[in-house]
Amino acid sequence: MTAKRRIAVLGSTGSIGTQTLDVVRRHPDLFEIELISANNSADLLIEQAREFQVNNVVICNEAHYRKVADALADEPVKVFAGVDSLCALASAEDVDIVVAAMVGFSGLKPTLAAVQAGKIIALANKETLVAAGPLVMRLARENGAPIIPVDSEHSAIFQCLLGACDNPIEKIHLTASGGPFRTWSRERIASATCADALKHPNWNMGAKITIDSATMMNKGFEVIEACHLFDVPAEKIEVVVHPESIVHSMVEFADGAVMAQLGHPDMREPIALALAFPQRLPVGNRKLDFAQLGSLSFSKPDLERFPCLSLAYDAIRRGGNVPCGLNAANEEAVAAFLNGKIGFYDIPEILSSVLDGLVFVPEPGEEDIFNTHEIATIRAREIISTK
Repeated sequence: MTAKRRIAVLGSTGSIGTQTLDVVRRHPDLFEIELISANNSADLLIEQAREFQVNNVVICNEAHYRKVADALADEPVKVFAGVDSLCALASAEDVDIVVAAMVGFSGLKPTLAAVQAGKIIALANKETLVAAGPLVMRLARENGAPIIPVDSEHSAIFQCLLGACDNPIEKIHLTASGGPFRTWSRERIASATCADALKHPNWNMGAKITIDSATMMNKGFEVIEACHLFDVPAEKIEVVVHPESIVHSMVEFADGAVMAQLGHPDMREPIALALAFPQRLPVGNRKLDFAQLGSLSFSKPDLERFPCLSLAYDAIRRGGNVPCGLNAANEEAVAAFLNGKIGFYDIPEILSSVLDGLVFVPEPGEEDIFNTHEIATIRAREIISTK
């Protein structure tokens, strides 16, 4: 790289956002932070703005604007509020790479704006492609906006395909840790508490994605994301449980050869690759010692214990606005579980009920996507209120 890459981090105070800033902290000669944003974490946002001397800060929850603006009044930084400001700034000429790290559907609008501006998208917000995959990928092609995946599994697939010499994909083996309930019986899972579900064995993630990992909806969303990113049908994507989380995913080809990407669980690896691509950077992570590694194990997921994975496969096969409805219902159900309002297996029941009543739109545009999200959200809330 000859010039510093100017980066906008959408969701800088979350797990991916803070690890992105750590990569930048290690390589100040290669990157500079142009824009950071948060929804509610005002104190950390202020701290980040000071450390990285950013030009622009957006606090999406406008109730926190005065606190952030007053705290940074002595800094040469411009403070804005609201998602519309974030869309405009992420699309500006002084941004080269947009790290889409906001949680959930809230990340769709600013990511769409950045795609339409032709930015390089380092995509960590899988809900963007779950809710609006065909739309996002079409706009990316039309506007010349490269999408480089940050999810460890999709980054692994992306890296495998770099060495594939354009040979077509025969099958994607998408690895899953199995989450905290991998060895639990269905009966025991049924009585699981929120604290139980938040104890992920391998990865340190935010609460929402950790619950999605426990239900395996996270893996279902990754199947949908992979369909769009790599232009393959769901039938060519097989989820395989790999509790060691060393093999991040694999690609199989027509001759039976399988390429895999391995590494210890550390999100800074795929983040750094997305920021510096095609260059690889040291990020201070632990290296693999194969002599000490021992065995690696793989097994099929149990769809009876983890029905959310089946719901995701069904949604991508049905297509249209169904994945968007699934995502909206899941966001509400997970929030309700985190707040102690519903039980663990209420989550898939709520999702199924919402999808059963969803009006199908075969080729949704942007307005259809936002309408579907709103309708599915309202319906999920109605169902949750009866629990």
